[in-house]
Amino acid sequence: MNLSFRALRYVVATADSGNVTEAARRLNVSQPSVSAAIAQSEAEVGTPLFVRHHARGMTLTAAGQRYVNEARHLLAHARDFSQSAKALGESLKGEISLGCFLTLAPRFMPALLAAFAEAQPGITVRLEEGDQQEIIEGVLSGRIELAVSYGYAVPEEVVGERLIDLPPLLVVSADHPLAGRDAVSLAEVADEPFLLYDLPHSRDYFFSLFAACSLEPRIAFRSRSYELIRGLVGQKRGYTIHNAAPRTTVAYDGSQVAVIPFSDALPPTRVMRLSLRRQALRPAVEVFAAFLTEAFSEAGLFAPGSIAPAGIHAVQHRFA
Repeated sequence: MNLSFRALRYVVATADSGNVTEAARRLNVSQPSVSAAIAQSEAEVGTPLFVRHHARGMTLTAAGQRYVNEARHLLAHARDFSQSAKALGESLKGEISLGCFLTLAPRFMPALLAAFAEAQPGITVRLEEGDQQEIIEGVLSGRIELAVSYGYAVPEEVVGERLIDLPPLLVVSADHPLAGRDAVSLAEVADEPFLLYDLPHSRDYFFSLFAACSLEPRIAFRSRSYELIRGLVGQKRGYTIHNAAPRTTVAYDGSQVAVIPFSDALPPTRVMRLSLRRQALRPAVEVFAAFLTEAFSEAGLFAPGSIAPAGIHAVQHRFA
């Protein structure tokens, strides 16, 4: 095959934008240039990469999806090579694409990204947040090279490494009758209004906690907003359950909540480092992957026992 990196970039841009016109605009080139690159690529591989929809843009064929996945990886390696060639003898440089689950990002990413920037100033991190389905899709497409997310519905094509297990925690208003307790059972709040953090897989996990105790939740409100749910709890509209609970007990609207561990033997959620199984990590990504593992180790930035929310220090060992 005799494909240029330019042609690969044009094909990937078209896959991302869904049509040649938008791809040309993003690349600041002419539409014929993009169309020619696609035609050349399809001629080289001997099969269509895109399905053309009249007046509705273009979508990838199955072969095109695999082609684009490989192209993303190759282009990323090319960027690393270019950076290395420009800075021989200097520290590692480059950009990596990182994915993170919506609730894990505000809890862990600020400290993690700040510490990594100090340790590796030549590597920039492009962060993409999403729910579990969006993160997995990003990894499978090659758009995300490394992800920090939960161990739900991880397909065979994705390899995961455990970072930490987070137990479920009860969140109630600061003046709730249970707020001063060291631990509570789920049965003690099951008859009260439950405010559900409603994301794919996350909701299934929360429902499984009730099922494990032979209980049914009284769902009073659903939302995809983590802080909206906490604010409603602070405003005494019900209780919720979190795993990656903030260290502060102040909600976004200024109301106060209390966080209490469960006395029940409820399963934790597993936070994992995810990447595509069949593709080796680039050097810059390997450095960040090792940094992640260290950050969640016994002596790391997020050592088990050091991330418990305010007020429940007595049960820090449960984060191990």
